[in-house]
Amino acid sequence: MNEIKVIAIDVDGTLLNSKKQLTRGVKNAILMARKAGIKIVIATGRPLSGVKQILHELDLANQNDEYVVCFGGGVVETTSGNVLFEKQLTYDNYLDLETIALKLGLHFHASAPDRIYTADRDIGDFTLYEANLVNLGISYRTPAEMKNISIIKCMYVDEQKYLDKKISDHTPFAHLDDEITFTKTAPFYYEANPKGVSKGNALKFLCQKLNLTSENIMAIGDEENDLSMIKYAGIGVAMGNAVTLVKNNAQMITKDCDHDGVAAAIEKVLQEK
Repeated sequence: MNEIKVIAIDVDGTLLNSKKQLTRGVKNAILMARKAGIKIVIATGRPLSGVKQILHELDLANQNDEYVVCFGGGVVETTSGNVLFEKQLTYDNYLDLETIALKLGLHFHASAPDRIYTADRDIGDFTLYEANLVNLGISYRTPAEMKNISIIKCMYVDEQKYLDKKISDHTPFAHLDDEITFTKTAPFYYEANPKGVSKGNALKFLCQKLNLTSENIMAIGDEENDLSMIKYAGIGVAMGNAVTLVKNNAQMITKDCDHDGVAAAIEKVLQEK
């Protein structure tokens, strides 16, 4: 067993159960890992505002030596909000992505560090859901008004069947593949991030800062945007509820998020530490 010094944990469908709850079993396992000297790094598609309550529950909030990977790897920062790494989409990227949304008839929004922006007056249900989930307000802005706004990622958000049908043909997106990575991060989310942004690359950056290697990392996740960190980590763990692609690339498959899968994986590491 590798000497694990950092455990990176996805949030939705991993750290939290299907009711978006942090269970006592998972919390206790994380506290035991911290007592054993292991750092816990939340690695999420959410902004910092969307995990502050979780960080408070784990006694990780507002610290200069604890870290969080936000926006799917687009931002690495301390839990006190000191940004160590950030990569943004360009304004031209945004315009191209917005145009695709109009052509395909998909709801679409852009995420900034402190706000969600949409040019659709008929705000999509999943944009409202996302704003509530991550504790960010929503502002209506025309594309012209977005020119000086920092955009970390963009999201196509719609009902699963409708979204899957619209993105099944990658042709409308293909001309952006050199600049943007497209990833399905939830049944109703299709995200656009700057090329090179991933949870795996974010962990690599953090390892360099902490003088660690990938062999010192355990990563736990369930969706396609967790794949890069599961491949990077010395121990990659797929949740029991993970998509097939993630399970096929993991070294370990734990229980699902409704049966404390994160706790089971951590306990296994602690037993062999």
